[in-house]
This record gives sequence, structure tokens and C-alpha cells, in this order.
Amino acid sequence: MIIALTIAVLMAGGVYLALQRGMVRIVIGMGLISHATNLIILAAGIGAWRGEPFAGRTSIDDAADPLPQAFVLTAIVITMATTAFMLALAALGRSDDTRSAEDPEHESSLDSRARKASPISPHTRRGRRVHAVHEAERQRHEKQKAKHEDGQKQQDGAGSGAQGAEH
Repeated sequence: MIIALTIAVLMAGGVYLALQRGMVRIVIGMGLISHATNLIILAAGIGAWRGEPFAGRTSIDDAADPLPQAFVLTAIVITMATTAFMLALAALGRSDDTRSAEDPEHESSLDSRARKASPISPHTRRGRRVHAVHEAERQRHEKQKAKHEDGQKQQDGAGSGAQGAEH
């Protein structure tokens, strides 16, 4: 009963953390889910009332099955490698909620430090580069807007001239 309760608490905590927004919380949640899965595999091996799986100490009928233990040991190694990789991604990556909705392909003017995002200083090399990209995008947008307005004026002028010729 205690193992089942422990598995339930680990799984519930892991799912809760995996559904959170921060990358580190997701990594911790996945670790908890992995631990709960390892306990499920160990509980399936029914090792509590069995003897050691050594041929000289216990008869084959009373020995615990070593396969679930080998699976769990392998799962622990894989979990540690995956956790290290995901934590490296969390440390080196950008936070998704600091990107601009209008322009997702260019760098944001916010420096990503998880929830402590702050504006980039315009005095740094990165700040100047981000400012230049934003300025180029603003100019491109203004040119497109002016082209669109000119096209609208030409359509309005051509439309009124055609209507006047018909009457």
C-alpha cells in the first residue's frame, strides 16, 4: 500500500510540474514521472518476499526476478542522461514567452532569463543588433503600408474615372 501511495504521489507531482510553463519545472516533473515508473516496474517484480537472485543462496523457485531490477537500473541511467540534456537546453535556450507575436523569426528586445525578462541595454553589441533588426522591420513595414495606400488611391482613381465614362 505504501508503494502504491508513493507511486501515486510521484506521478501526480510529476504531471503537475510537467504541465507548468517553466522548462526547469518540466524537467523536474519528467524526473518524478520516471521515478514513479521505476517504482511500478520494481513493484511488478514482487521482490519484497523473495530471496536474492543468487544460485548458491536461494533456490530458483524462491529467488526474485532480476529482470525488473535490470530494467530499472537501465532506466535510471537513461533518465540521468536525459535530465542533464534537458537542463542544458533549459540553461542555454530561450524562453518561449519572450518572443514577439508579430515577428517570431527575429530576436526579441527582451533578454531571456526565464521569468526575469528585462529589456536589452542598447549599449551592448546585441542590443545594437536587435535595435537594427527592429528598425529595418519598421521601415519595411512602413514601405509596405505606403505601397498599399498608393495602390488603394490608384484603384479609387481608376474606379471613379471608369464610372464617369459610363455616365
